[in-house]
Amino acid sequence: MSDTKARTAEQIEADIEATRVRLASTVDELVDRAHPKNVAKRQVEQAKAQVFDERGQLRTQKIVAVGGAAVGVLAVLLLIRRLVGRR
Repeated sequence: MSDTKARTAEQIEADIEATRVRLASTVDELVDRAHPKNVAKRQVEQAKAQVFDERGQLRTQKIVAVGGAAVGVLAVLLLIRRLVGRR
C-alpha cells in the first residue's frame, strides 16, 4: 500500500477480516458453481436453449438438422455393417 500514514493494528486486523469475508464468499460461490447438481442444471438449460427459442417455441430447423444427421450416421453405420458382413 502507498499510504504514508502508519496504520494501527486494529485497522490492519479489520482489513484482514474484510479480506477473509470476501475470500470466503468467493470460495462459497465457486463451490456452488462446481456442485454436480448445479452443473447438470446448467447443461440442461443450455440443451433446452438449443431446442427452444426465447418465446418457448420449438426451433424446428435445428431439430430437423439433428434428426437428419442422426439418420445419416445410422445409414453409414448400417452400410459399414453390411459391407463388413459380406466378407
